[in-house]
Amino acid sequence: MNIEIAASQLEALGNATRLQVYRTLVRAGDAGLPVGRLQEKIGIAGSTLSHHLHRLIAVDLVKQERQATTLICRANYPAMNTLVGFLVDECCVDEACATAKESTA
Repeated sequence: MNIEIAASQLEALGNATRLQVYRTLVRAGDAGLPVGRLQEKIGIAGSTLSHHLHRLIAVDLVKQERQATTLICRANYPAMNTLVGFLVDECCVDEACATAKESTA
């Protein structure tokens, strides 16, 4: 993952409503949620939900699928895992360098 993609995804999640929408979809699992049910759970207007969903879709954190007349929203788990991995992959890698320098001092 490049830093620009990570930054845009984190920026999208930096809005409290979008973060709530995203966490609700993550909790819903692979089945996802119909837009109407998501709206009920979050308790926001349909137009507001649509705006926030479009932002999450634009950064590939959410996918939508039409099933007959129902629009199903799902968290994009591979994208989520890539973002989380990007954040933690290099955790503490520089610590060894600091520890080595302290040992020689």
